[in-house]
Amino acid sequence: MENVVIIGTGPAGLTAAVYTARANLNPLVIEGFQPGGQLTTTTDIENYPGFPQGISGMELMDLTRKQAERFGARFKNGEVVSSCLTCLPHSITLSDGEKIEAKTIIIATGASAQYLGIESEHKLIGRGVSGCAVCDGAFYRDVPVAVVGGGDTAMEDALFLTHFASKVTVIHRRDQFRASKIMVDRLLAHPKIEVRWDSAVEEVLDVAKNEVTGLKIRNVKTGAISELKVNGLFVAIGHKPNTKPFAGQLDVDHAGYLIARNTRTNLDGVFAAGDVQDAVYRQAVTAAGSGCMAALEAERFLGSMK
Repeated sequence: MENVVIIGTGPAGLTAAVYTARANLNPLVIEGFQPGGQLTTTTDIENYPGFPQGISGMELMDLTRKQAERFGARFKNGEVVSSCLTCLPHSITLSDGEKIEAKTIIIATGASAQYLGIESEHKLIGRGVSGCAVCDGAFYRDVPVAVVGGGDTAMEDALFLTHFASKVTVIHRRDQFRASKIMVDRLLAHPKIEVRWDSAVEEVLDVAKNEVTGLKIRNVKTGAISELKVNGLFVAIGHKPNTKPFAGQLDVDHAGYLIARNTRTNLDGVFAAGDVQDAVYRQAVTAAGSGCMAALEAERFLGSMK
């Protein structure tokens, strides 16, 4: 039986691995379907402390993994498909059928940005297509960008991007936003923002550059196709926390994010860190911080068991 099983290898999971390994807890880390987490799709990170020249997401996660391995963390390929967190000891089951029991579990499975689902979009993620304006907005100084969405997140992203972009075009399928009135009013009053109503992105263009150069937009009422020149596309149609293997066992909020108090869930010995329990900030540095917190909480919990 394991002392600590960490599920996920993004900033939260790997930081938890560093701390639990240094505490001689011999953690086992389950890598998940996307080793390194969403950060590996980000080409440049300029706002993570300690890297004044920036660093790629892949390199940052690789370095953090090596740091955890140096202290004795073990890594296992596989994806958790089910769990029994109400059992003692807790248990998880991997996609190959292997069952692992643990005294404590740290869930750091993250939250996946929801994208439009078109092929041209998928191949350009990290090359002009982003699900996080706060993470990537500064790379688009003095160039036009577009935001897809109609909720508060889309409004916030568009307003944030005006600090960098020369122009922000908001694309929405309907003729009115579902966001709060105050956010809509701010957006519509901003001189750098234009709205394309009743419109949907049909194709993301990358003319001979392997990065976003424009969009093909379809009017959903008339069917008319037009092109919009932009250098970045920010998709703000929501995030989905990756909690399926733990369904029905842990308290969640209205959007499905795990509810954690100082990373402690409603079940003793089960902790949550990173974006799976954070619907507000969703930053690498905040995820890493909560991974540290979860590791310290797990260490204290194991100490209390003794």
